[in-house]
Amino acid sequence: MFWRLFLCFVAFAVAATAVAEGLSSPLAEWFAGDRTTAFFAALALIAAIAIVPAWLLARRFIRPLRELTEGAARIAAGEYGHRIHGGLWSESHSLARTFNSMSQRLGLQFRQLEADREQLRAILGGMVEGVIAVGPEQRVLFANEAGGRMLEFRPETAVGRYFWEVTRQPHLQAILREAIAGSDPHRDEIDWKGPTPRTLTIYVAPLAGEPTQRGAIMVVQDVTELRRLERLRQDFVANVSHELKTPLSVIKACVEALIDGAVDDPEARRPFLDQVADQSERLHALILDLLSLARIESGEALLDFQPVLLEEAVHDCLDRHRPRAEAKQLQLEPACPPLEGLAVVADEEALGQILDNLVDNAVKYTPTGGHVCVRWFESGDQVALQVEDTGPGIAARDLPRIFERFFRVDRARSRALGGTGLGLAIVKHLAQAMHGSVRADSTIGKGTTFTVCLPRADEIRSGPSSTDQAHERSTAGLRSTGPPSARS
Repeated sequence: MFWRLFLCFVAFAVAATAVAEGLSSPLAEWFAGDRTTAFFAALALIAAIAIVPAWLLARRFIRPLRELTEGAARIAAGEYGHRIHGGLWSESHSLARTFNSMSQRLGLQFRQLEADREQLRAILGGMVEGVIAVGPEQRVLFANEAGGRMLEFRPETAVGRYFWEVTRQPHLQAILREAIAGSDPHRDEIDWKGPTPRTLTIYVAPLAGEPTQRGAIMVVQDVTELRRLERLRQDFVANVSHELKTPLSVIKACVEALIDGAVDDPEARRPFLDQVADQSERLHALILDLLSLARIESGEALLDFQPVLLEEAVHDCLDRHRPRAEAKQLQLEPACPPLEGLAVVADEEALGQILDNLVDNAVKYTPTGGHVCVRWFESGDQVALQVEDTGPGIAARDLPRIFERFFRVDRARSRALGGTGLGLAIVKHLAQAMHGSVRADSTIGKGTTFTVCLPRADEIRSGPSSTDQAHERSTAGLRSTGPPSARS
């Protein structure tokens, strides 16, 4: 382009000089024979005439540069991928091709960055953990839904605000300041004092930069349920250890007494041997209940759902417990509903285990001369099965906990009666496994009523009796061969 412009200017200068020489003679007459003045007048005339072609030529040179400037401004405004034409010159065409290639690549890169950012936002937004990003001066740059839910603020209104405006927890703000001031990630656990108390694990990693201009990424995890389960595990281990220690201590003491000489005394050794047998049976029942509860909770217990006739299941259960009830002079009887043939969809063996535990508790805790009644009736699309006794009753403060493992209302009396403390926990998990529920209602001094609700069956099963089928499936391990567990 340089040589093209140079030649244009040279040609223009030569042409102008030649034309000026040619016009100087005619114009000399106008200037009284002064050829010099006439020559410059001719040059001025030629310059005036050359303004139009010079202006057109300048426009041709300037148009590509102007188009390039406008294109750069449009790209700066966010119109990525904008293209220019470049005019008629080969150089401007080359510049236009380079510009268009740059614009296309910028468009592709920015679209990719936007897609990556949206993908990152979607990933962070779908995380269970809360993620909060803060920039310089601790202004919130990003917060996902989980972070807003855990720290109790609205993520869409938090961006751009100071972190101390978003949450008023001094401990959390101190963790953030300490992490930003240092160079290593900071981890801590706090008890959130909000409308919904919870336990949160806070992990803060500082971003690169000077401490005064540095941001941080905060990851918040709700470990409330984890800590609750950890406490339950610790309580369970402690309770199991205690429950195992008590009979083992008795067995050990009896064996030591027998070794020390009681074995040679027929009258003295019999009580010790009876104690060893009783405590061994108690240990056996406890282990079987633990195994049964573990299988039910893990979902490994195989349940065979089928219509089960309640009247038959209740009578079979009462026949198994009638000798113990008669020994305590208790009235143990069913209350037959007006509608005969009522059935539930359940596992026959699991239903028998529920009845055994509830009836055994009622017989065990009802005083001599009391009354134990089992009734069943329709309740919508379910059947309610109730076991009512006239025992001492359970305090209202203890009712929410009686289905917990090893919980006992009266520990000393429960252990004296030989319970393992797992019976009601097994009842609850079996009822839930069969898509039902269980609850307890009690009045101190009047007795307790346990209600188990199970899905109602539309058709009555046919085939072998419940006793035969329970015997065939006894290897499933749902039912304890030891005595049923005690209430709480």
